[in-house]
Amino acid sequence: MNTVVKTELRIKEIEVTEDTITAHLTDGRTISVPLVWSWRLAEATPEQRANYEIIGDGHGVHWPDIDEDISAAGMLYGMPAPRPKRESIAGFA
Repeated sequence: MNTVVKTELRIKEIEVTEDTITAHLTDGRTISVPLVWSWRLAEATPEQRANYEIIGDGHGVHWPDIDEDISAAGMLYGMPAPRPKRESIAGFA
């Protein structure tokens, strides 16, 4: 007999250190990714990192000071935020 249990990924609490972003989920799991997965958070001040709100009934986190959003699914399944490409200036790359 196979039993499939589907658990929604929902964040209860988030912690950002100098090295990691750690999400504590409502089902008791904890997931962590390298801070460099979010270049905006990596470049943010500790105060900006501490100012966040859990959004989408726990499916993600938003940092209003730096306009950054991270989802629980993105952390779990490995989706780092890409840094935007710089535009070349007058033919210079």
